Amino acid sequence: MSGGGSGLRQRVKTAKGRKVGSTRWLERQLNDPYVKRARAEGYRSRAAYKLLELDEKYGLLRGVKAVIDLGIAPGGWSQVVRRRAPAARVAGIDLLLTDPLDGVAILQMDFMDEQAPAALAEALSGQQADLILSDMAANTVGHPQTDHLRTMALVEAGMVFAIEVLKPGGSYVAKVLAGGADHGLVAELKRHFTTVKHAKPPASRKDSSEWYVIAQGFKGQGFR
Repeated sequence: MSGGGSGLRQRVKTAKGRKVGSTRWLERQLNDPYVKRARAEGYRSRAAYKLLELDEKYGLLRGVKAVIDLGIAPGGWSQVVRRRAPAARVAGIDLLLTDPLDGVAILQMDFMDEQAPAALAEALSGQQADLILSDMAANTVGHPQTDHLRTMALVEAGMVFAIEVLKPGGSYVAKVLAGGADHGLVAELKRHFTTVKHAKPPASRKDSSEWYVIAQGFKGQGFR
């Protein structure tokens, strides 16, 4: 295997029993500079750099005191929050098991469970959130329209939750698919936030359909 600075691409031989697709994925991982950087800097996933880059551009973590991480597994985004805002209270939720993180309350449950919002609020000890992060994505079924609708349903659910728990001036960041959030969803976000933008951070692979919607300046629950 070549060294990180040699410029040579590492290739993976197709092992017996390994599918070609798996070999391509492994090869991409081995040659991904963000994967290498994550290992070197102690992040659980390359996704950490998506939040780092979004934070650099939009100042999402500046002065935050309470953050909720929807779809926390494996924990890369919450690691970023803990490093950039070490005094902030952080709560995360995911269906998948997530290894413990110092200073983070982790709930293993479905965010769509009707008990989830109350459980997250309790994890913050009733403190209003400054920032809601959502890296959630629905399991794909291979049908683009269906996959889009399923993911947008999660984005909308996250928005409804954000409107209930954010303090005035707070932000909501959510993963969407190519084309961004639907017009109706964007319109609803603009009713509740002063600015709504779409972004694709450099750490998001070029061949990925993911984008992020960034809604900042929550107007408050009294605004309807």
